[in-house]
Amino acid sequence: MQGNDCVVALTTLPLEMDAAALGRTLVAERLAACVQVQSPIRSVYRWQGAVESAAEQLLHIKTTAHRMEALRRRLRDLHPYDVPELVVLPIVDGHPGYLAWLVESTAPGQESAP
Repeated sequence: MQGNDCVVALTTLPLEMDAAALGRTLVAERLAACVQVQSPIRSVYRWQGAVESAAEQLLHIKTTAHRMEALRRRLRDLHPYDVPELVVLPIVDGHPGYLAWLVESTAPGQESAP
């Protein structure tokens, strides 16, 4: 089965932020089917003309293209960075049952408490 509108969105957070709580919120609000937290990672980047380095957490957010605008708005509300990383990668193929679960889990209208 092809992934169709299934995507993985990536974002980073500072180590001191509760990434699991953010993940629970996104799943409870059906903006994500699953959020995986990878920590710590080391990011090297250019910011305001200087090369910087920081320890961060990487979030893999499994969702659908249809939910991306709502996810983008919610991350803007919850994210501590001035310019949050948000990179979206298409899922081009996957286990049919998993992809069906992902789509069902992000269908709006059945939100729950985090």
